[in-house]
Amino acid sequence: MEHRARTMLEQLIRDRRQTPEEFCKEAEQYAEHRTDVVPISVRHLQRLAAGQRADGRPLGPVRPMTRRLLEGMLGVPMEKLLRPPESAAVSDRDISDLQARLAASRNLDKEMVELFQQKLDLARVMDRRVGAPALLGELRHQIEHMQQVLRYSLPNSARSALAKVLVDARTLAGWQSLDQGLTVDAWAHYDGAKAAALESDCAALHAYATAAQSVVLHDVGDTVSAVELAEFARNLGYNKAPKLLRSWLNAAYGEACAADGRQRDSLRAFDEAVRIMPSSPDLSETPYLVFGLVHLQRWRGNALARLGEHSAIATLSEALADLDSSFTRAETTLRVDLALALRTTRNHDEIKHHIEHASALALQIGSIRQQQRLTQLAHYRL
Repeated sequence: MEHRARTMLEQLIRDRRQTPEEFCKEAEQYAEHRTDVVPISVRHLQRLAAGQRADGRPLGPVRPMTRRLLEGMLGVPMEKLLRPPESAAVSDRDISDLQARLAASRNLDKEMVELFQQKLDLARVMDRRVGAPALLGELRHQIEHMQQVLRYSLPNSARSALAKVLVDARTLAGWQSLDQGLTVDAWAHYDGAKAAALESDCAALHAYATAAQSVVLHDVGDTVSAVELAEFARNLGYNKAPKLLRSWLNAAYGEACAADGRQRDSLRAFDEAVRIMPSSPDLSETPYLVFGLVHLQRWRGNALARLGEHSAIATLSEALADLDSSFTRAETTLRVDLALALRTTRNHDEIKHHIEHASALALQIGSIRQQQRLTQLAHYRL
């Protein structure tokens, strides 16, 4: 006699009249043409369906790609899939709750999406001026709100537009988290951004979120994987992204190559970024992107400094002179890069000047990432 289902996952597989092997075969087909999920092994599926490990120990965290696979196939949140199955009768309270959420999401329209975008644009301006600590919590709440609306809204143009704003919000939160040294949170935000990009059916946004995520990899020392991910993003956006974004994608690839010591590939990528950069970009095509020649110049200077190129000093100095004074975070990074590049000159006074200035700015905006880089240059405080 078949035992009682231990989890909703096990019950749903039974309801589909499938064996674990048959379900895994279907999962393999489901994952074949998607980049945000991976197939699941029979053994791992059986462990999740049991709600515990074979030795009785609790299950560990479920990997994001496995979570998205099962949630996508079964339409049930992972937390519910791992709980004991619910009774067949659905309570009136559950029905009322769902009806209320669906009704609230019906208010989603063009005007509401524009309000979400306006709040996000303000957060972006504040971020570059005062840094992440004061804004990250509020941005997380905005993301949670947007996801709630998106989850219960029906397919239409407003839903797709909101998914695009969510990509923007998630990537900004990813960058803020990375700046705070929260690499796991940053990775999760970028993963969420990629999922929202797929929801919006926008290859350009998917490429953008993927390239942004590559920075997490080279920040944690996995520069080879960073290059692979940035290259994948660049190819994803090829002929599908506006020119300004394609220029940015090439620069992101160039940065990843520099972190991995691939000088020739890095310089070629930055040359291509300059070639593609439009003289008068249509900013409405990429509202999530703050990028121009001065930002490309400072990005290239960062790569040159990583590669130990003496030309980094002139490149970074020119970028610093041209940078808008409101970009406090960018100035902080530029001065750290200049201090790094100036090591080859042994000009201790100038190195000290940039380190002290960058230290004050890093404290002002609360940038843990730049403070950590400055610690590595501390021996130049002479």
